[in-house]
Amino acid sequence: MFQLRFAARGVKLLRTMKRALRTTPAILILCLSVLPEAFAASPVETSASERRPLIQVVTVSGTVTSPQSAILSPSIGGLVEKTLVDAGDRVEQGSIVVTLDSELGRLTLERAIAEETQARIALEDAQRRLTEAEDVGPQRGIAETEIKSLRAEVTRNQAALKAAAAATRQQDAVVRRHDVRAPFAGVVSRRLAQVGEWVNPGDGLVELVATEGLRFDFRVPQTYYARITKDTRVDLTLDAVPDEVVPGQVQAVVPVKDPGARTFLLRIVTDSHHALPVTPGMSARASLRIDTGREAVVVPRDALLMYPDGRKTVWIVEGNDGELTVREQRVDAGMEFDGFVEIRGGLEAGLQIVTRGNESLRDGEVVVPR
Repeated sequence: MFQLRFAARGVKLLRTMKRALRTTPAILILCLSVLPEAFAASPVETSASERRPLIQVVTVSGTVTSPQSAILSPSIGGLVEKTLVDAGDRVEQGSIVVTLDSELGRLTLERAIAEETQARIALEDAQRRLTEAEDVGPQRGIAETEIKSLRAEVTRNQAALKAAAAATRQQDAVVRRHDVRAPFAGVVSRRLAQVGEWVNPGDGLVELVATEGLRFDFRVPQTYYARITKDTRVDLTLDAVPDEVVPGQVQAVVPVKDPGARTFLLRIVTDSHHALPVTPGMSARASLRIDTGREAVVVPRDALLMYPDGRKTVWIVEGNDGELTVREQRVDAGMEFDGFVEIRGGLEAGLQIVTRGNESLRDGEVVVPR
């Protein structure tokens, strides 16, 4: 069983039928059975060519970065007594991560507290004696010079108490510095010190990386620097989960270029990364939708046919005596975006173009929209 699709073949079939009338009736029956198929129009889907702003899609690769990363170190020297975290542990802001031996510091603090207590008692005694001397007065045998001496003693004791209190607070701060705390919430990426090691101020103990407010940093060719704005649309994907796409927003376009690579830093943020397994250091890709500032005729990508010899064509639908026929038109194609192809030449806007069923059409063939 074969199928006749074109009107020209139908005409030829009619001539065959006339000859068949003079021969065998069975041939006539066969021809009548396939006659409706001979004149059947090819079903196609169509879309209109139109003028649209051209959007250039640029794909760049980058890295997930953390807003905060620090190697925690002590502000005093000491012996590592405890390490309370290890690589991979999540800590909250203010949590103790490493403790240094603070025995000597606590003893010094106790002595400072005792000296402060002594200074307070001496001040209270001097104030009591001054009050009594002032109540009695010179008229009862208390010389004015003695009263002045008592006043000076009270002043000295007040200063001594302040000094002792400051020494106490200082030593208390020293003791508290034996506990190294996390300055921000994050994940421990490395532990750099072990129990029993002596560390000096500035020595690394733990590397901490924040996992909140992650950014996506990309190096973009300098060609696009003037065309990227805060409103540029960005779609982000992670190489770890390439099927997930999340929208991003341009946070910063750093104007300092890399003179070697001729690129600049583009920083992207997103509110949707919590749904993805994002960690600092991951590789990422961004599709930047950059407005070119011009318009052109575009057609759906499915309407464009490409041949091995380099030709690119579309099928145009035309009305002809109440029927719809198609005509192949060679075009000059440009960039692709959002399922559309730019047509630089060979086509005007407002024409009906075949988008489905255009694989085996012929010039002049009758079609019907489906």
